[in-house]
Amino acid sequence: MTRPAPDLRRTWLFGPGADARAHAAMWASGADALILDLEDFTPAPRRDEARRGLAAWASRARQAGTLVAVRINALDDGDLGDGALDLAAAMAAGPDVIAYPMADRPAQIRTLDAAISRWEALRGLPPGGTEIVPVCETARGVVDVRLLAEASPRVRCALLGAEDLAADLCAQRRPDAVELDHARRRFVLECRAARIEPIDAPYTFDDVDGAVREALYASRLGYRTKAVVRPDHTRAINAALTPSAQDVARASAMVSAFEAARARGEDRVAVDGLWVEVPTYRNALRLLDRARRLAGAAS
Repeated sequence: MTRPAPDLRRTWLFGPGADARAHAAMWASGADALILDLEDFTPAPRRDEARRGLAAWASRARQAGTLVAVRINALDDGDLGDGALDLAAAMAAGPDVIAYPMADRPAQIRTLDAAISRWEALRGLPPGGTEIVPVCETARGVVDVRLLAEASPRVRCALLGAEDLAADLCAQRRPDAVELDHARRRFVLECRAARIEPIDAPYTFDDVDGAVREALYASRLGYRTKAVVRPDHTRAINAALTPSAQDVARASAMVSAFEAARARGEDRVAVDGLWVEVPTYRNALRLLDRARRLAGAAS
C-alpha cells in the first residue's frame, strides 16, 4: 500500500491494544489510519498481551488498506519501561507511524527519533521511513507544537488531544467543545506555520450527528483530518471531510471565473457575492486537487 499524503488521512481511529472485538471493528471501520493504543486504551496488566499480538494486528490493518500507527507509552523509564517495550514490539511490526502521548517537549521527540532510527537499522527498515505523530494533550504541547515539529523530520502531522487537554486546562468537557475552541484554533495555526498537518481532536461522545458537526466546524477552521475513538463515527466523518460535489462545483466556478477575468486583464472577479482574488483562487485549486486525489485513492 502506498502511504497516503497527510491531508488524505481523514480519520485516525484509536483502539485498545488487547481487545479482539474492538480490533475487528477497527479493521471494518473504513478509517484511513488505525492507531493501536498501548497507553490509555490498554490497562497496564494487558500490555504484554497487546504487544504479543501487535504484529498480527498490523498485518490485518494493512490488509484493510489503512495506515498502521501505534501509540506507545512515554520513554521515561529506560530500556525496561513500558514505552521502550512498546516501541520494540511496534517496530517489529514495521509501523508507518509511532504516536507519542503527552508530547510537549522537543527532547521527547528527539529521543524517540533516535530510538526509532536504531530499530530501523536493526530491523532493516527504510531509514527515516517511520513517522512520528506527537499527541499534544497539554497546554504546553499545543503552544509548543512548532518546536515539536522542528525536533524531527519524521513529524509530518500532530494530533490535538481532547480529554487530557481539557483536564490540563481545568475545563469542563461538553459536547459543544467550547472549552477546546481556543486550543483548536491555536493548534491549526501553529501546525500550518510549521508546515505539518493538524489532526483535530476526537469527539468523545456517543452521537454521530455531534461528531459530524464537530468535523465540519473543524474543517471550516482549516482541519482536513480528525482523530476518532468510535468506529461507528468513521465513515460519517470521512464523508464530512471529503469535498462534496457542491464544494467541487463552487471551487470549479471560482477557478474558471478567475482565469477568465485574468485573461481579460482584470485583477479579480465576483462569484456568488465573493471577490475571488489570487489567494481565493489558489485555495480553490487546492480543494480541487485534494478532491481528485481522494477520488483516486478510493478507486
